[in-house]
Amino acid sequence: MTSSDKDYFVVRQKQIERKKRILTVVSVVSFFGSMVMGAVPAIQRAIQSPPPVTTATTVSAESTLQEQAKGYELVLQREPNNQAALEKLSLLRVQMKDFKGATDILEKLVKLHPDRQDYKVVLEDMKKQQQGK
Repeated sequence: MTSSDKDYFVVRQKQIERKKRILTVVSVVSFFGSMVMGAVPAIQRAIQSPPPVTTATTVSAESTLQEQAKGYELVLQREPNNQAALEKLSLLRVQMKDFKGATDILEKLVKLHPDRQDYKVVLEDMKKQQQGK
């Protein structure tokens, strides 16, 4: 091989290496560009529209309260004067916004335990709230 042949191969090898580097840089830039283009709209949607509050959460909370109330009502069928069940059921009725039902239970608690001042105070407050509406 002559010196001109060697020079040709060296020059040709450098051209090939340069093309490889350019292709690699273009590939890397394209890859990251496609990643950014896919991620940006998703991030914008997440920022612009927070996840909707589902009614399932509200419904499940209400159904949980109703199930608990049914459980205490079953206890009260067996033991109509169970103080703990009456207290818990009155609290659940207030949480379910059944103020009439809570008032009825509190009246029963006051009759069963006239010495309990806290029952009387809560009952009076409940009656005032009902009259105010």
